Amino acid sequence: MTSDTILSFQYKLLDWYGSNARVLPWRDNPSPYRVWISEIMLQQTRVEAVIPYFERFLAEVPTVRDLAALPEDRLMKLWQGMGYYSRARNLKRAACILTEQYNGELPSDRKALQALPGIGPYPSGAIASIAFGAAEPAVDGNVLRVLARITGNRQDLKDRQTRKELEDLAVK
Repeated sequence: MTSDTILSFQYKLLDWYGSNARVLPWRDNPSPYRVWISEIMLQQTRVEAVIPYFERFLAEVPTVRDLAALPEDRLMKLWQGMGYYSRARNLKRAACILTEQYNGELPSDRKALQALPGIGPYPSGAIASIAFGAAEPAVDGNVLRVLARITGNRQDLKDRQTRKELEDLAVK
């Protein structure tokens, strides 16, 4: 795939997004904290289910420092019903680290983000690109399927080498 083809596809995709993007509460103010909370909540959970949790969570826990200071029992109550409680515990652990080491701010560097509990390759790419405007990919299963289709790659997407090849395309 040539650079011109990739660039053309990127512009078409951005145009489509501009016309079709859903209105979501974390998009109206994509601060690093809001993007981080939304990305963690959206893991293994449908968007429609996350919206009321996100709004309630941000109303009560509007900053990293507030999250770091939040008692665990209150955190679990706010998270109740979303499942995967390790996500909430990792949020709190990461908030404590951010408060102690980063003055309550999320770092813009993808590698520094990935060093925090609960932030893997996809959320770090999403946070870096959405909140900080960095040219970083956020590659999940959906993105891998799209990349495989547009490149004609019929290899198994569970294969590590295939995933790596497609992820490398997303960086271009």
